Order: sequence, then C-alpha cells, then structure tokens
Amino acid sequence: MGRAIFVDAVGGPEVLRLGPHDPGEPGPNSARVRVTSAGVNFIDVYFRTGAYPRPLPFASGLEGAGTVTAIGADVTRIVPGDRVAWAGVPGSYATDLIAPADRLVKVPDAVDDDHAAAAMLQGMTAHYLVHGCRDTREGDIALVHAAAGGAGGLLVQTLKHAGARVIGTCSTAAKAEIARAAGADEIIRYTEENVAERVHDLLGGSGVDVVYDSVGQSTFEGSLNSLRPRGLLVLFGQSSGAVPPFDLNRLNNLGSLFVTRPSLAHYTQDAAELELRAAAVLAAVADGRLAIRIGGVFPLERAAEAHRALESRATTGKLLLTP
Repeated sequence: MGRAIFVDAVGGPEVLRLGPHDPGEPGPNSARVRVTSAGVNFIDVYFRTGAYPRPLPFASGLEGAGTVTAIGADVTRIVPGDRVAWAGVPGSYATDLIAPADRLVKVPDAVDDDHAAAAMLQGMTAHYLVHGCRDTREGDIALVHAAAGGAGGLLVQTLKHAGARVIGTCSTAAKAEIARAAGADEIIRYTEENVAERVHDLLGGSGVDVVYDSVGQSTFEGSLNSLRPRGLLVLFGQSSGAVPPFDLNRLNNLGSLFVTRPSLAHYTQDAAELELRAAAVLAAVADGRLAIRIGGVFPLERAAEAHRALESRATTGKLLLTP
C-alpha cells in the first residue's frame, strides 16, 4: 500500500496527515505514476490554510516528478517506464498518483527527478511571467520581490536571459548574494530601505516597467509606488497575506497603472501551451541556462516540517519531499 499526505481540516502545518493511499488503476486518458520527488510550494500552503478553498479531505501537493507505471486507454504520448514531471496535478505528496496524461511532460535524460520536480511550477511560472503576462524586451527594467527565493531566483534568471535589467528585493546579506548570483543587477534590502524610494533613487526619479510581487499584502503599496506611469504590477502570490480591497481610481492617480493577478493554470490551459513552457524550462535546466537551487529535501512524513520551513521565509531555493 502506498502513502500520501492528507488534509482533513484546514489549519497550520500540523493538519498534514500521513496515511495509506492506493490511487487505483488509470482510466482513459490518464496514467499512474510512481512519485520520486514532489515540490513544496506556497500554493500548497494556501490550500492547507483554506485561503484557496477546496473540498475536504484532500491529498496535498500539485507538483512532482517520477516514472510512469501504467497507462489507461487512448494514451499514446507516454508509455510505462517514461520519466515524467508535472505541475497542477492534485495529490502529488504521495508515493503514487493518477494523473491526466496530457498534464505530464517527458523529462530529458540530462535532468534528474529532483531538478525536474523543482523546475516545473516555479520554472513555468517564471516563463509565463516573462513571456506571457507581458512581452519582455531588451532594456526593460523589472523589480522582483523575494529575489532569493525559489520562484524569485528563477524569475531573475529568466528576465536576464530576456534582456531585462533586474532590481531584486530581499531581507539579508546572505540572500542578497544569492539574488546577485542569479543575475540581479541591484539589490534592495527591504528590512533597511524603503523599496519605492530606493527604486526611484536608482533610476534617477523614474520607476520600473514592471513589478513582480509574490509577497502580497506587505509589499503591495511599495510595488505600486515603484512603477513608472503605465507600468504593470504582476501580483502572482500572497505569502504575507491577501491584498485588501482598494480604490481602482488610485491606478489612474499613480499614472494609469496596470495590475494583474495571474496563475500558471491560465497560462498552461491546453496541452500545447503546457508543452511549450515545460519544454523551454527543462531544456534551459538541461543545458545550464537555468540554475535550480534546491534549498531542502524532506522525507514524505516530514511534510509539516517542510511547510514550516517554507512559511518561515528563512529558506532559499526549492523545498522537496521524497516519497
């Protein structure tokens, strides 16, 4: 019998429960996968706490990598024995799962399972933020919050490959070095400086073209005030809490600003778009253009500890569970 991490009631990390799990055999257009590595992401925290509601109980996790062990009727893209990775498949904190075959992508031989799992959600997020939410052009100036984190580090790298100048924010000197290693041109220590004021100092009174904000409540005002007229705020997370309602007329007063609240699901809506983004990310990992920083690996039964580490914001890089 396999195992999985379940959430029976919303709450803190302590609600994560290890239990027996048999996902059964794959039906039409689906596959059974033996999970070798599962990614730990803030969206898992949002579901666990109820910030993103879903029916209870549920098996946690959305991202991972492993090996196909069985396929259902009409599946032709993959066969048993293929190494695959995915993002957006519920129940990924498990030893085995049933996944829609069209949500699985093959992993290149040059990429191991841990790095494949670590790259999928955050790597494809970086890809759609840079090549989906807007068309990044040579010379664009971007502000990236939490630039030393797993998603932030990949976003910085992807922006630099697209030709942007990147200003990163972080909290400590150690994290500043990590963000610089990822390619950030300037660093703002938000614990010591006012972010918006420092942005305008760096840019001679101007603002940035785009702000990428995964933090939410605590950074939102500074993000708005860091933009140039007609700039774009991409709010793609809320690790500090949800942004409260605000008067949309302020966007006009601040310079006809734009704000979007995107999700990876809407930028990988069909198999073709998923394959495009996943292939680009995994190819970049394989040839060394995209460096994946793994910040910690926990056995499945220590999922609660992994969530605590993620929520502490003391980690750098990607956290993984190994079933």
